[in-house]
Amino acid sequence: MATAYGDLRESLQSVAFTTPTPFSADRDRVLHKKIEQNARTLYDAGARTFIPCGNTGEYYSLSQDERIDVIRSTVDALPDDATVVGGVGGSAKNAVELIEAYEAAGVDAVMVMYPRHTYIHEQGLIEYYRTLTAATDLGIVLYKRGDLLSETVLDELSTIDNVVAVKYAVNDVKLFSRLVQTVSGDVEWLNGVAERYALAYAIEGADGFTTGIGNFVPKPVLALDEALSAGDWGRARQLKNALRPFEDFREEHGGGSAFSSAKNVPVVKYGQELQGMAGGPVREPLVELSSDDRDRVERYLERLESQNESTSLEA
Repeated sequence: MATAYGDLRESLQSVAFTTPTPFSADRDRVLHKKIEQNARTLYDAGARTFIPCGNTGEYYSLSQDERIDVIRSTVDALPDDATVVGGVGGSAKNAVELIEAYEAAGVDAVMVMYPRHTYIHEQGLIEYYRTLTAATDLGIVLYKRGDLLSETVLDELSTIDNVVAVKYAVNDVKLFSRLVQTVSGDVEWLNGVAERYALAYAIEGADGFTTGIGNFVPKPVLALDEALSAGDWGRARQLKNALRPFEDFREEHGGGSAFSSAKNVPVVKYGQELQGMAGGPVREPLVELSSDDRDRVERYLERLESQNESTSLEA
């Protein structure tokens, strides 16, 4: 297993860009030409690993057909040396349908979205993932966002041949550190809480990380990845501190405490618009940024650009 999926594993040992889905002004249509333009812009900036149809891509606001078409557009837009990991989820039947369609479109791997079923048994969850992994030879990335992917579940699934990575998106570095040491299988560990804790998770064994803000500020994010790979902790700390205002902002509530990170996606999309890319509106149940929040994105971007001019934050 150590040599299986070698190219895919290597591509995940870096920064993966979780790409938004641009919609028409009335939010009715996916703008496929804009997907292609955004992907090529990021590739030209140095991005090589892309995750469309994730949470940043508003997976749960897309129809099944839209998900497939988003994947096709992303794959078609990118050169062969790019890696595309498509998000799948929901019922086993829906997820397998997506896996088969994504494979036909040419993806390199799939990421199984965190389960949202109302009632879940631990053994049943293991069987769910086994159904998906048995349906394809594509590499599988597990997405941990909460307790349902328990240590038992991760340990058993990690030994499946085509389970190549875990995206760990829980703000618990103590648990992460233990899992890296105790999980039996040979998997790549991705820090899924992005730039803000990239340094801490890298020290504890993260092989790579995922980014949302990299969609509109790719250069400093890629520079952070370079610093982490080189073990240049001082520069990594400088970069993550410069990027942190965006990450703190994206975590803010959109109502009561139950609605955390409600500004996550609209901040990224507005940042894209400011950088001349296609962000566009968000679909319900998300809402657009207020004018004050848009002003904040503009200020943070101006501050980051000013810091780059004075301290060379880019690679």
